[in-house]
This record gives sequence, C-alpha cells and structure tokens, in this order.
Amino acid sequence: MSRYGQMFGPDITFLGVERCDLDDPAGYAGADVVILGAPFDGGTSHRPGARFGPNAIRQTCYLPRDGSRPSLALRVDALKDLRVLDAGDVETYAGDIEGSLRAIEDAVARIAASGAVPVVLGGDHTIALPDATGVARHHGFGRISMIHFDAHADTGDIEFGHLHGHGQPMRRLIESGAIRGDRFLQIGLRGYWPGPEILDWMAGQRMRSYEMTEIVARGLDECLTEAYAIALDDCDGVYLSVDVDVCDPGHAPGTGTPEPGGLSARQLLDAVRRTCYELPVVGLEIVEVAPPYDHADITAYLGNRVVLEALSAIARRRRDAAEGTRWDPTRPLLDGR
Repeated sequence: MSRYGQMFGPDITFLGVERCDLDDPAGYAGADVVILGAPFDGGTSHRPGARFGPNAIRQTCYLPRDGSRPSLALRVDALKDLRVLDAGDVETYAGDIEGSLRAIEDAVARIAASGAVPVVLGGDHTIALPDATGVARHHGFGRISMIHFDAHADTGDIEFGHLHGHGQPMRRLIESGAIRGDRFLQIGLRGYWPGPEILDWMAGQRMRSYEMTEIVARGLDECLTEAYAIALDDCDGVYLSVDVDVCDPGHAPGTGTPEPGGLSARQLLDAVRRTCYELPVVGLEIVEVAPPYDHADITAYLGNRVVLEALSAIARRRRDAAEGTRWDPTRPLLDGR
C-alpha cells in the first residue's frame, strides 16, 4: 500500500503523534488507535471540498502539535495514555469511486485486524461504507451496531444513476449485512429529505432514527440512553459515525449540505464523549468537514475536538475499567480527582 503521506496540504500527523506505515505491520503492532485520512469527496451531491477535511482536522488547534492533549473534564491525556499513531491518507481519486472505496476498506480492515481502533478522518460520507465494512470484516458482519450522528439519513438507493455516494452508504451497509438495520441508531435527522419511499424502506429494516423534533421534545440525553440500550443488545461493539452537519450551520458552516436547526457544538461534543465512554466503540469516523466553506476554521476546530473527545473518553473508559473507578462529570475541576 503506497502512500503520499497527506494528499492535500502539508505532510503532518494528527497534533504531532507518531506516524506509521500500514505496509509495515510491526510499526503499528500494539497500537490502541490508528488515525487514517480518507480525503474522498467524489460522492457529494452538492458542494465538494471535504477532500481537504483530513488535513484541516489534523492541524486546526491553537496549542502546539506536540502529541499531548490533557482533557480538563476527563483527567486523561489520550495522546499519551493511549498509543495513537497516524497512518496518513489513503490514496483516493474522486473520479474512481469504486477503487477509492476498496482502498479505504482495505486500510481500515488492516487497522481493525491489528487490534487498534481505526479513527477515520473524511472526506464525504460515502466513506462510511468502506469504513464500517472494514471494521465488520474483523469483528463479524452483523456483530457491530451503528451510532450515526447526521442531519441526513444517507439511506438513498440509486442517486444520479449510481449505487455509491454520500447519500447512500447506510443503505449499502444494511444490504450487505455488515450492520443490521435493527441495530442502526441515527441521531439528529431533520429537514426535507428523504421522502416517503425511503422512509418506508428504513422502517422495514427496523432502523431507529431520532429526528430533531423528537430530540427537542424528549431531550438528547434520554434519546441517547434509549439508543445505547438498543446498540448494546446482541452486538459486540459499536461503530460511531459523525457527520459534522448534525450541528446547526451556525456551529459548523464548513460542510457540503448544511441544514439549519441542528445540535449545538456543545451537544455534539458531550454526546461523542458519552458514547465513547459508555459504549465499546471499535471504530469511528468524522466526515463532511469542508474547509472551502468554513469561516474562521469553526468547523475544522469542531472536527478536531470531536476526535479528541472520542479519544479522551476511550482512554478514561479503559482507565476506569482497569482501576474499578467511574468518571463523575459533576465533580468540580480542582478537587484532586
């Protein structure tokens, strides 16, 4: 597997962590997390630009790129407490969607087979198909559930004459058997797509989709608690997919298909932290960060923090499991915990 490093922009790693080469398994043996860029935006239906997302997520931070980020809330330094490596970008080409998806799936499968958690930086949401499939190849088809934060269901069928695109990966995952429809939990849907025919298909698969009106009426925490119970039933792990457009465009303007009325940045970060602390997350992705439409790097900062919240929560979950403790979010900062 040849590599360019980073395809678009400077050849850097996520906040300065050590790099690795997927052609050298010894180099990432024993890693807890391997970060992988998937700079593909050939599946967009509206505004492209997410190919520049991985590099923006890697570097957008006002702190030094020193491979260290201690979390005030969780009291861990995920980039130190976990062995986190960056494998660079998968070589993708927007004009070859099937070849790009195969390359991404193979790279993710290698990481999952090594025992590490793959963290994929997108790219448009087309990459959810190879990302989750690559994880399922290791853990077993039908053995992982999906927690999916998004404004859109991404369950379209044939769009623009093609099976693949950023509005279709969740249907393809269910059709392939990689993830069961009745273990597919979607958070934050809203707006004016999809139509009745697609919604009927989703209902037939027994998907559970929390539209924003329900989230506002019931509360995000209650909806997440319910979703987690379903996700943990008869599955061995959870795949977390975060489309940054789940947030209101005021909090994440740099994305290809913005839909007003979404979560706040604070709600998303809290939800990602809670998901990765409470559930056995075996893979995750952050997608649809499109820097050409961003303002003052707002969306890139959010994408970077989504990754850090996820890694910090995984690190704290592992520490608490080893020590028999449990993180208490109500305790004050300076109480010596």
